[in-house]
Amino acid sequence: MHMYSHIRTIKLASYISIGGNLALAMLKIVVGFIAGSLAVVGDGLDSLTDIIISLMTLFTAIIIAKPPDREHPYGHSRAETVATSILAFFIFFMGGQLFVSMIEKILMLKAFEMPDPLAVYITIISIVGKYILARTQFALGKKAGSELIIANAKNMQNDMLTSLSVLVGLGFVFLFRVPIVDKILAALIGLWIMYTAVRIFIGIVHEFMEGVEDETLYTRVFEAVRATSGAANPHRTRVRKIGAWYVVDLDVEVDGSLTVNEAHKIAHRIESTIKDSIERIYDVVVHIEPLGNVEERECYGRSPKEGE
Repeated sequence: MHMYSHIRTIKLASYISIGGNLALAMLKIVVGFIAGSLAVVGDGLDSLTDIIISLMTLFTAIIIAKPPDREHPYGHSRAETVATSILAFFIFFMGGQLFVSMIEKILMLKAFEMPDPLAVYITIISIVGKYILARTQFALGKKAGSELIIANAKNMQNDMLTSLSVLVGLGFVFLFRVPIVDKILAALIGLWIMYTAVRIFIGIVHEFMEGVEDETLYTRVFEAVRATSGAANPHRTRVRKIGAWYVVDLDVEVDGSLTVNEAHKIAHRIESTIKDSIERIYDVVVHIEPLGNVEERECYGRSPKEGE
C-alpha cells in the first residue's frame, strides 16, 4: 500500500467512525430522555467520547501526511504509534471506571429498577450499530496496517460487549429474578477491557523498542537475497517498524573483484526484490561487503544461520 493510500484509508475509517458514533449518540440521548432512562443517556454521552477518539485519529492522519524534514528524516509515521498508546491508556481508564462503578453498585446492594422497554430496544440497536462499526474499522485497519484503527475497532467492540452484558443481565432478571448478574457481568467486562488495553500497549512498547511481531519478515528478506544473482550471506539484518511502515537494514557479501558500479546494481536488485515481496516498505539499506569479510565487534543482527 502506498503512503497516500494508507492515509486515505485512515481518514475514511475516521469519517465512518465519526458519522456512526454521532448517529448512535444522538439516538441514545434522545431516546434516553423520552424513556426516562439516565443509563441510556449516559451511554449516548459515552458514544460522544468515541467521536473524540475518531477526531484524534483524523488529526493523526494529517500529521502522518506531512513529508520528511530536517528534524524528522524518517517522516512522521510514529505519530500513529504515539496516538495508539494514548488510546490504549484511554481504553484502560474506561475499563477501570466500569469495573469500579459496578463493584460499588454490587456492594451498595441498591434495589434494581426495571428499565423502560424503549431503553432495551435502543440498547439492541446500539449493539448492532457498534458491531457494524467495529467490523468496518477492523477491515480498514488491516487493509492500512494501522494499529491505531485496529485499536479503535477493539474499543468499539468493548462498547458492544458492555451493552450486550446489559441485555444478558436483563435476561437473568426476567427469567430468574437475579438482578445482580448484570453488574457482575459488567464488572468482568471492565476487566476484559483493561486486559485489551494492556495488550495494545504491549504491542506499542514492542515497536518503540525497535521490535517487530511478524517474524516472517526476516525469512522473506533472506529469500529476496537468495533470489538475487551475485548476492550471498545476508547478515546483520534488522527490521524495524515506523507506524505502519518497515525499514530494512542488512549486510550482503559479493565477489570482492566486482566494480563499485556492479556491486551497486546487485544492492539495487536486492532492494527492489524486498520491496516487491514485502508490503509497506519505507526504506531498504544494503551494505555491501566482499565475500568472507569478518568484522570484529559487529552490531547484532539476524542471519539465516539462526534458523530463519
